[in-house]
Amino acid sequence: MVQLGEDREVRGRVTTRRGRTRRRRVRWVVAALAFIVIVVTAAVVLTRTPLTRRSSSCTAKVPGGVARLELAQAANAATIATVGKRLGMADHAVTVALAAALQESQLHNLPGGDRDSVGLFQQRPSQGWGTMDQLLEPTYAASAFYRALAKIPGWTDLSVTDAAQRVQRSDAPGAYARWESEARVLARVLTGEEPAGLSCQFDTRGLTTAGSGLDAALQSEVGSPALGSTVTPARGWTVASWLVGHAHDYGISAVSFAGRQWTASSGKWQLAPEAGMQVQARLVQPAA
Repeated sequence: MVQLGEDREVRGRVTTRRGRTRRRRVRWVVAALAFIVIVVTAAVVLTRTPLTRRSSSCTAKVPGGVARLELAQAANAATIATVGKRLGMADHAVTVALAAALQESQLHNLPGGDRDSVGLFQQRPSQGWGTMDQLLEPTYAASAFYRALAKIPGWTDLSVTDAAQRVQRSDAPGAYARWESEARVLARVLTGEEPAGLSCQFDTRGLTTAGSGLDAALQSEVGSPALGSTVTPARGWTVASWLVGHAHDYGISAVSFAGRQWTASSGKWQLAPEAGMQVQARLVQPAA
């Protein structure tokens, strides 16, 4: 009888250990399956995530300086710069305008702000800058800024911060100084001083408005000569930079000038010996 009880006790312990072992195995299998599901789900999400969400961006580079922008910021910066050049303003004015817009709106065309302020420069209709609809047009807003700057006596000798403050009359007069370095980088690139200085990358798939409104925008913001005309290096890089900055807006997939070509897919300027001193743009081709 004692022996039988001992056998049962031993068998009970063995059974208990086996049960524990099975439960551990089940837990490990469940954990492994859950891990596999998470990995597969993440892979599917990354595969289906559009390239524009992961890598759409722009970069302005000069020796010793870089500025990184979203696509909309780059387009607005390009507009501010080319409007200044079309109006015959000095490059210093472009730097001042860009510093002001960086401080006031981060180069976003804001629909509102403090009191009745709107747009890139947060200009106020009640202060005589124009109507709200006008001030929400980047071309008009930039022109209004430059007209006000040009009326300031001796503005060309003022620092970026002082000149911007004379126009904006901000409650924080020293705030523009923090943006001076970035504004100078952008101005050098967008006024053609730095060749191939602006590059943007985005996915051209799904762009269905290739070329729509491009000619009118070139005329109102950049002026002539623009595409297809032999131009100086400074003029050519100004036009080319505007095209790159607005490429996503107008479905432009490539821009070439002076031995280089930019493509939206690569987001880079590369050597292109066939590119001459006429700025050329290639539009996104519709899907077959």
